[in-house]
Amino acid sequence: MKPRSSPPRPTPLGNRSRSSLGPLGLSSLVSGAMLALVIYLLWPTWRATTPKDPERLPITVGSALFNVPANAIRMHMQRRAGPQERIDLAFDYPSLAPPTPQPHVTAETVEAKPIAADRIFLSIAADGDVVTPTERARTIYPRYVEAEAKTRDGLIGRAFRDSSPYRDEDLFTAEQPPFVSRCTRDAMTPGVCLSERRVDGAHLTFRFPRSWLSDWRQVAASMDKLVEQMQSKTN
Repeated sequence: MKPRSSPPRPTPLGNRSRSSLGPLGLSSLVSGAMLALVIYLLWPTWRATTPKDPERLPITVGSALFNVPANAIRMHMQRRAGPQERIDLAFDYPSLAPPTPQPHVTAETVEAKPIAADRIFLSIAADGDVVTPTERARTIYPRYVEAEAKTRDGLIGRAFRDSSPYRDEDLFTAEQPPFVSRCTRDAMTPGVCLSERRVDGAHLTFRFPRSWLSDWRQVAASMDKLVEQMQSKTN
């Protein structure tokens, strides 16, 4: 009679788990490490290829196309290419370069702060069939100015009558180079000048400190240069 053989001893649960899950766990660990390495190596590349904002934006106002320096646009919502009803710009003077980034400006605050002494501001809007600046200077302003005129360095200044819509303002004109500007007088705040022109269905309004009239020829040349730069296709 053969002796009864004893049944095989069961493999402990811990040993069985280690024998079956060991290779799988090791494979997962290696895969995770490889994935982390790939992400680490590629992450700087993703950031480096982020496109930069364009330096200039093609913007149409009315029927006029302007090549506008993006950093000169004062309102964030206007910093986009394409047709717009109005854009508000600022430039350092006399360099005419876009200023350093400014605090956020809204439509309500774009003209609320006093004008900076080293900035020339420009608003461009669709003309809306309003009277042109040339017509206003030739047919409207003369009705309201005083007869007395003062001339300095080729610039003729006349005060608006107190009964006119332009009370407390003065009109300055010159023929060579052509220059027309309406300015508030120095009072609680320094006077500000406004000069307008029409470009292909767009109405341009420049604003600058009245104190700049002492060098009005340079101011006139700067306004011409800004318009020329923004209508140039090579900038």
